[in-house]
Amino acid sequence: MILKNKEDRFLLLDKINMTSSPIFPSNSESITRAVALLREGKLVAFPTETVYGLGGDATNDKAVAAIYAAKGRPQFNPLIVHVAEARALDTLIEWNETARLLAAQFWPGPLTLVLPRKKDCPVSLLASAGMDTLAVRIPSHPVAKQLLAEVARPIAAPSANISGKLSPTTPLHVAESLGDKVDMILAGGKSEVGLESTVVDLVSPTPRILRPGGVTKEQLEKVLGRIDVATDSAAPLSPGMLSSHYAPDLPLRLDASSAAADEALLAFGPDTLIKGGAMRLNLSAKGDLNEAAANLFVMLRQLDQPRFHVIAVMPIPDVGLGAAINDRLRRACAPRNATG
Repeated sequence: MILKNKEDRFLLLDKINMTSSPIFPSNSESITRAVALLREGKLVAFPTETVYGLGGDATNDKAVAAIYAAKGRPQFNPLIVHVAEARALDTLIEWNETARLLAAQFWPGPLTLVLPRKKDCPVSLLASAGMDTLAVRIPSHPVAKQLLAEVARPIAAPSANISGKLSPTTPLHVAESLGDKVDMILAGGKSEVGLESTVVDLVSPTPRILRPGGVTKEQLEKVLGRIDVATDSAAPLSPGMLSSHYAPDLPLRLDASSAAADEALLAFGPDTLIKGGAMRLNLSAKGDLNEAAANLFVMLRQLDQPRFHVIAVMPIPDVGLGAAINDRLRRACAPRNATG
């Protein structure tokens, strides 16, 4: 059991029966169970030195969609992918010299690096919101390190709370916020840092901080000499800042009730009454918005072929994850020179 002090133990024992959420002390048995759940596509909340994370298999589209659904996340903001060691990133991202310098200095620790995805990166496109970059981190908390080492696959893990609410720094915060939306909560005491990781963009010509956090600008400058701080309007690698993000090469036609012979059709729900379409893919024939979210970026890329004139998209209900799906589709329709 990894609980740091008597206060943490009493806090857990006094409150654990007040919630139906599955809180487990972090021992070998519970970590083994958490690994099995993650590999099944389930969600596991676990402690890191920053805040508690809501973990799901980053290579599993449905697991990533379940993270967005559990959080009630209003947009498909890029998620941070966690691994146990730097070499685990070799198949995920394109390293550069600056990344290696920062990794050597601050990992494991509260620093997230945004780098180009490898072309054959196995991480779900949904985890990076359809962009060609990936946010990655190696946490230092002993429970997180053991869990990630044993699961042996990248884990997407935003903060384990309802979107827009305070980030959780104890297992009870997770239980109070997410309830039965998470399959398992690993208790690991209070988060040491208690503040999200610093996010640094290493794709731009000059490194820049997209989100301040557990590693300070001054600490970064001691290694880099200079680092910029992005404004919201200048941070396209940060959630949904440019209106023309996520756009395929082909134009999109939304709310389609039919498709022409030279169009591709992106359907949703029963589509037997929809006529036409040289190629048809269905986000979810049964009308499941979680399934649709999981399929969105993959299917858009599959339909984005020069032999088609347009991608016609059937209406998507604007509720739950449907609101996020529609947000991304509207951005994909925006003028390609839009800046926000």
